[in-house]
Amino acid sequence: MQATLVILAAGMASRYGSLKQIQSFGPSGETILEYSIFDAIRSGFKKVVFIIRKDFENDFREIFGKKLEGRIAVDYVFQDLNAFVDGHPVPADRTKPWGTAHAVLCARDAVKDPFAVINADDFYGRDAFEKAYQFLSGDCNEQKYAIIGYDLMKTLSENGTVNRGVCEVDEKGNLSSIAERINISQQDGKIVCDDNREPRELPVHSSVSMNFWCFHPSIFVISEKMFHKFLQDNSANPKAEFFIPIVADEFIKKGMGTIPVIPTSAQWFGVTYKEDAPGVQKSLDELVASGEYPNNLWAS
Repeated sequence: MQATLVILAAGMASRYGSLKQIQSFGPSGETILEYSIFDAIRSGFKKVVFIIRKDFENDFREIFGKKLEGRIAVDYVFQDLNAFVDGHPVPADRTKPWGTAHAVLCARDAVKDPFAVINADDFYGRDAFEKAYQFLSGDCNEQKYAIIGYDLMKTLSENGTVNRGVCEVDEKGNLSSIAERINISQQDGKIVCDDNREPRELPVHSSVSMNFWCFHPSIFVISEKMFHKFLQDNSANPKAEFFIPIVADEFIKKGMGTIPVIPTSAQWFGVTYKEDAPGVQKSLDELVASGEYPNNLWAS
C-alpha cells in the first residue's frame, strides 16, 4: 500500500514574510523541510502534498518543484477560509486560517492513500519517517490511526520555554488524551511547566506530540462533520482554530478507533527562537558529517 506525506505549510508566510526567505540550514542551502522530504522518500513514501496559501504557489513550485521532479509525486492544495464552510458565515475580520485540522481537510481530494501529516518547519529525523511508513503501509485502517511520540527531553530549547502536547498513553500504548502544556523548561535537572496547571513537574521521558500524525483517508469524513459543528459554535470567534488534536480526541472518546503512540528515537529540533538557529545548523552539520545525509540532498 502506498503512503503520502502531507505537509502543513499554509502558515509559513506569517513566520517568514516571504517564502523566498525560508532559512537555509543545510550545507547546500537546504531548508529543514527538505530533510523531511528526503527522509520520507527513502522511507518509502510515494507522494508529497503541500498545503499552502494560493498566493505562495509559484514560490513553492520554484523552490521545491525542480528539486523533487522525478523523485516523488508532488501536489499542491490550498487552505482557504471559505473551504468546507458549507454556507456558514466567515467573520469579516478573520484573516488567519481555521487551523491544522481544517488544513488537512483541504487536502481531501489530493490524498487517496494512508498518509502522514507533519509541520513544515520541524526536523523529525529518519527513524520517525521509517516508523510512520511502516505503520501506514501495514497497520493503518479506518479504526486505527497513529501519532509519532517524541521523548520530551529531546524537544526542549536551551533558549527559552516551549509549548508541547503531552500525551497520555494507556497500558496498551494507545493515546488516551493530549494536554497542551505551555512554558515548559528544564530547571535544576527537572522539567517544569509554568502554566498554573498540575502536575507542574512533568516526567522526564513524557511522550509528546510534535504534530506528526498518521491517518487513514476516513479521517476526512470525520473531520468535515466536526468542522461544521465547530463553525456553528465558533464562526463568530475570529481567533478560534480547528486543530488536529480536536479530531483525534473525538475519534478516541466516541469509540471510533484507537491511536497508537509510536515512540521514536529521533532527536527533534526546530527554530522556536531565533537563537535556536545556530544549534539547528550545528545538528545538521553533525548529521551530514556522520553520513546520515549527503552534502547535497538532491545532487544525485
